[in-house]
Amino acid sequence: MCFHLDPKISPSLAFVQFPQKFHNINNNDIYDSQIRSTLKVSKLVSLLNDQDAMKLRQCFGPSNEFIKSLRQINNPDHMLIHRNTAQPNETQLLASCAYEDGTKWGKEVGSLYGSVVEDYFTGFQLHCKGWISVYCDPKRPQFLGSGTTNLDEFLVQGTRWSSGLVDVAISKFSPLIYGPFKTPTFLHSMCYAELALFPIFYFLSLWGFVTIPQLCLLNGIPLYPQVSNTYFIVFSFIFLSSHSKHLYEVLATGSTFRHWVNEQRIWMMKSVTSHVLGSVDAFMEKLGMREASFFPKNKVDDVEQLKRYNMGVFDFQTSLLFLAPMVALVILNMASFAVGIARGIFVGELDKMVIQVFIPFYVIVMNYPIIEGMLIRKDKGSIPLSVTLLSALVSLIFYFFGSIISCSKAMAYICVRYIHTFLLLNVGVSKRCTPFFLV
Repeated sequence: MCFHLDPKISPSLAFVQFPQKFHNINNNDIYDSQIRSTLKVSKLVSLLNDQDAMKLRQCFGPSNEFIKSLRQINNPDHMLIHRNTAQPNETQLLASCAYEDGTKWGKEVGSLYGSVVEDYFTGFQLHCKGWISVYCDPKRPQFLGSGTTNLDEFLVQGTRWSSGLVDVAISKFSPLIYGPFKTPTFLHSMCYAELALFPIFYFLSLWGFVTIPQLCLLNGIPLYPQVSNTYFIVFSFIFLSSHSKHLYEVLATGSTFRHWVNEQRIWMMKSVTSHVLGSVDAFMEKLGMREASFFPKNKVDDVEQLKRYNMGVFDFQTSLLFLAPMVALVILNMASFAVGIARGIFVGELDKMVIQVFIPFYVIVMNYPIIEGMLIRKDKGSIPLSVTLLSALVSLIFYFFGSIISCSKAMAYICVRYIHTFLLLNVGVSKRCTPFFLV
């Protein structure tokens, strides 16, 4: 209320944002559930200029008590209005979900509908109309919600959000074409565009990062400069600087090195699963090819699962759509790392292949919980043997298919350019604030 009552900013203030905090997330947070999402307080825009009763009802609905209270907003002494006792039927009418249907208020004020990511869409539309927002992050949490505590829920949620963001990106409200002439600055619009398109950027770059160097390594095709080459320093600097930046951001916000590892791991998992499925779902819906829900349903919510979460142990009871890609890619990276080490020992190619050997090693270390779930654990939350065998078959098919393509050195060099175009933007994942924090 302090922001809304501030005469310097209140005339154009649309909403106040608080970062959402969660009461059920432990310190380890293996699923990186503490997403910096927000709750917003929408302000009634200036629809009160016309005091005609019929027009006010068209704007704000049929409640007489509500219209009466709105008339008094323009009264200088409206802050001293005494609380009246509204009739029960008026209260029920105002509290109903359908109250704003057919009103100007329902179309222009508050959260906009028709999108899975209504918070993003609403913030973007309000900023395009010239409204501003403020960001408030007090030490004491203002709102406490429930975060996801198992992998299945987290990936399903990520798929829905990815689908919603990409759906906006390919709609007539795309920030790339709708925003530049409406948002306060061009940079403001580009921030919204980056958020709408990041599921596509992430899954393209990550799939390239965890497959192309590995397939070329298995076929003995060097993609990167050898250690003695000057450009080796350039590639090393890109990787180290991007990850150092992300580590600095994590530590600067009060988190730990463990949280950095968790964020890197979950970034990889979501990029090869949720971002792919969400993007495909958005394009299918746009082309009219999707009728039923594409999202797998959560079936896991028991005491054992919660116990594993509190112990920091991954629960892999999730859909095969999520599990198979993750396991197949980890198997591919394990195989390429073993072949790379063998080439370095027996053929003496380690100097030429050192970066390509390091990449699968990095992927393996970051995704150790998947290896543990495949080979070590035997509990209910481990990865079933049938999924491991199926994923191994998928990775084998992928290897043979990739070998046909990667055998051409020209194609290999084109592929490596593709990798680094996206790696420069995306491998150094950062936990950014959502663009509608900009004021």
